[in-house]
Amino acid sequence: MQEKITIDGVTVSLGNPIQNESQWIGQMEVLRQLAACWLVVDEKDLPLAPRLVGPPGIGKTALAMAAAKARNQELYIYQCTADTRPEDLLITPILGSDGKIAYHASPMVTAMIRGGVCILDEGNRMNEKSWASLAPLLDHRRYVESIVAGVTISAHRDFRCAVTMNQDDSTYEIPDYILSRLQPTLTVGFPNRQDELSILQYHLPFAADEMLSLTVDFLQQSHSLKLDYSARDGIQLLRYAMKRMSQDSTHPVSKDALWREALEACLGDDALDLQSAYERRKRSLQNEGLPQGLGDFFLDPDDPLHPDFDDEDH
Repeated sequence: MQEKITIDGVTVSLGNPIQNESQWIGQMEVLRQLAACWLVVDEKDLPLAPRLVGPPGIGKTALAMAAAKARNQELYIYQCTADTRPEDLLITPILGSDGKIAYHASPMVTAMIRGGVCILDEGNRMNEKSWASLAPLLDHRRYVESIVAGVTISAHRDFRCAVTMNQDDSTYEIPDYILSRLQPTLTVGFPNRQDELSILQYHLPFAADEMLSLTVDFLQQSHSLKLDYSARDGIQLLRYAMKRMSQDSTHPVSKDALWREALEACLGDDALDLQSAYERRKRSLQNEGLPQGLGDFFLDPDDPLHPDFDDEDH
């Protein structure tokens, strides 16, 4: 049953926390950095609201979940989308069966009231109007104003927040006055081979060793070529491969063939030849022009396609 509270005479139903059994594997430094952001070192100090950036599937949400678990706090997650409205982020009015308006707090506002942790997932998919409604929460004021409910909600002292952001094209540009509030930027990188193997084993303890090895080799090669295949991709293709192996246990189909089938089915033709995929990516970037700053992300400084490449120096 949902908890209800009264704010300035308005009854608001709170949400429920999610079950958090997340475990973070490897890259312990970024976990320590996030934990530091949420510390307060003085009565007048305030926690920070960092942004966690990296390619899709890298584990940004899992990182924030693990940090919340380490603090032994309730966890709430709000999935940001392009059509998120301020009332979605704060308090939503719902017409009840009795014809009366009922007010429901979002995961963000519930975390604010109960002193939990809220993750704004994929925050750069959200428009500026919605971000503007959070501006006073993300600075020293630490409150939000719900226009639809006509109430102001102050954040509990224990409230903590983080925002995950993907590095891809299907996002909005977040205005500077919001970015200045979402500091610092913590970058989540690709794991090394042993950590990636441990991640796959944690999620898929039933996976065959040969399948695990093929998947880790594929992922590590893709990371070396700056391609965006992630551990989440590896988990998906392994799940499918293991299901096909179970289905075809009575037929002499090689594990390599099943793994390759799963790779193509889950990640497409490009994944079958990573070197060719890399070459196509380079040609595409050369034709379209690289946005400022992305040359270093995709290309080595000595690569002829790098924006700063100088023929006279090579």
